[in-house]
Amino acid sequence: MTQASQQAKSQLLKNEPLARYTSWRVGGRADRVLIAESLSELQGFLQTLDHAEPIVFMGLGSNLLVRDGGVRGTVVVMHQALNDLRMDGQYIYAEAGVTCGKLARFSANNSKEGAEFMAGIPGTVGGALAMNAGCYGSETWNIVHQVLTIDRNGMTHVRNVSEFIASYRHVEMPVPDEWFLGAWFTLEVGDVNDSLKKIKNLLATRLASQPLNLPSAGSTFRNPQGDFAARLIEASGLKGYQIGGAQVSPKHANFIVNVGNCTALDIELLIRHMKDVVLQKQGVALQQEVRVIGEYSNE
Repeated sequence: MTQASQQAKSQLLKNEPLARYTSWRVGGRADRVLIAESLSELQGFLQTLDHAEPIVFMGLGSNLLVRDGGVRGTVVVMHQALNDLRMDGQYIYAEAGVTCGKLARFSANNSKEGAEFMAGIPGTVGGALAMNAGCYGSETWNIVHQVLTIDRNGMTHVRNVSEFIASYRHVEMPVPDEWFLGAWFTLEVGDVNDSLKKIKNLLATRLASQPLNLPSAGSTFRNPQGDFAARLIEASGLKGYQIGGAQVSPKHANFIVNVGNCTALDIELLIRHMKDVVLQKQGVALQQEVRVIGEYSNE
């Protein structure tokens, strides 16, 4: 697989900027980026990869901060290849590259209820599985029946929910070096119109309350038990606070937005500052929801 590969063949790009693959639109270069076009090609690639090679799997990059020095090893971009979405008996099967919004609408249109909240998650099924993404009181793993994973050798595994420990914004894998390829979701029979109305209302709420017009990574911090990170940040006087091109959104305090000429370091410094101020003023240690990868820049 080379950069010249075209038409249904995976591309292996060298020294590739990762800013274009992340929702914050920041980040350095990866040694290699594999844009997988099919599961079989992904399996073939993994089978030939050196076992010492670091691997990062990425969907839409919507909960990810890539440092300015970039990522050593290979980044696998999933969403172009793994986009199968279908009814499978009583379950809905969605591959890792399917967007959460698409899964929500598909479920509703197939008279299944319980996945409407997924419309509010700005990422893919793979990312939602990896972090137990959720919003408005619901979480991904509450509706998972089984998952399909792939290991470093390109072998696939069907695993039951009982093999994983899913908690708030965290999933403990049963074995290392396995990544999600898809999941079977178990949902109740519902009314199409009711579910579509729920999705419409959820999206309207999201549009009204979140800064969707600027690059961000969604919620920066987890909500502490019995409270909201956004409330704590706003109460600490941080709304609108800015470091470089990174700003605490004036619209939603738990969002950091890229207002232009932003670097990953700007964002990381702002995250640290927010943690320090909230701890000092509110006595609460915020835990970040955003995953940080890569190396610092030497520049």
